[in-house]
Amino acid sequence: MQNYKIYHSPPPAPAPTAMGFPNLRGEWKVGSEAVRLGLSSPQLIRAPRGHGEPVLLLPGFKAPETSMYPLRRLLRLKGYDAHTWGLGVNQGDVQSYVDALKPRIKELSESKGSAVALIGWSLGGVVAREIAREIPQHVSTIVTYGTPVIGGPSFTVGAASYSAADREHINRLIRERNAANPIQTPLAIVFTRGDTIVSWPACIDRFSPNATHYEVDATHFSMGIDPTVWGIVLDRLQQASSRSPGP
Repeated sequence: MQNYKIYHSPPPAPAPTAMGFPNLRGEWKVGSEAVRLGLSSPQLIRAPRGHGEPVLLLPGFKAPETSMYPLRRLLRLKGYDAHTWGLGVNQGDVQSYVDALKPRIKELSESKGSAVALIGWSLGGVVAREIAREIPQHVSTIVTYGTPVIGGPSFTVGAASYSAADREHINRLIRERNAANPIQTPLAIVFTRGDTIVSWPACIDRFSPNATHYEVDATHFSMGIDPTVWGIVLDRLQQASSRSPGP
């Protein structure tokens, strides 16, 4: 399960590139990941348990929240109070999702007496990052995988869904926010060089002071059920629970 490289400072990376049509044949490793998941089950079962800490799971662009159900099931079995975001398919309107989720996260944090961990896949990770930027006192930790940190949609296969003006507007907002208000919440950034959905160099965070990068041998799609990614999630949740739980 410990099949990854860890970087405590941002790893070297080339400039991100625009993405063409994805290599779906190369991306679709779900069958082999399912086998690996089965083989890794004993290690996942032996991982330390949570104690009811709240966790919110956010899906990727155009993905339904059901895409996060397998991980939610694992986290609930491990003793975490895990929830999907309740907003259906992720249609890409980051700020509207941030605005919708902030009251829910505040309420969950206050009712549980513990800040909320956010787990975001792809664009769901962008939403998680912006929530933590705006209400850091209610977020304990963030884990993202396949999430663009720079460029917004510009270095993803979803770029064509946005106009050039919208992409430039998003890029400008990201640059301004990262410069003026870097995310202080502990971040685990999972990326793979095999990603053909998001240009992997765009996933590298050179702005947030508490970011740790994890390089895994997976694809963008397969990270959702990759046992290595799930092991990283459990480890980061355990680290978060060892810190002060109060919001």
